[in-house]
Amino acid sequence: MAAAGQVVLFERRTAEPLLRHVLGGILRAERTEQARTLLDVALAAQVSTAYLSEVERGRKEASSEVLAAICRALGLRVVDLLARSQDEFDAEANRRAGVERRSLTSRPRAERELHALGTPRRSAAPVLSTTPTTTVLLLAA
Repeated sequence: MAAAGQVVLFERRTAEPLLRHVLGGILRAERTEQARTLLDVALAAQVSTAYLSEVERGRKEASSEVLAAICRALGLRVVDLLARSQDEFDAEANRRAGVERRSLTSRPRAERELHALGTPRRSAAPVLSTTPTTTVLLLAA
């Protein structure tokens, strides 16, 4: 409990990054990649420089109309912004989960991984492709 006159700040932890942080980061990266100033993009999008800065820093949740205006000012389609945000969310989810992209190419490793999932070992080993694939395991009771 905080004493009188003491300010306590809490940082909210979420399972995923907030959409406004991801979108803002993408917009800022696009603007700086184009070597454009906040003022230039803000004028083209008809928003204030302060508001654009807040959106880029993820401090303001921009409406869809404002996002569309900023995207137009940057020569970016909203659908492209959303696709790039999906890539960011996927990358962040993989980082947080410690996922390593790999394929099952060796028979003993595949058997170990299937056994670890609760699948009984079989006497005849499955034939595995050496090309990267997505493995789907269906378990029946």
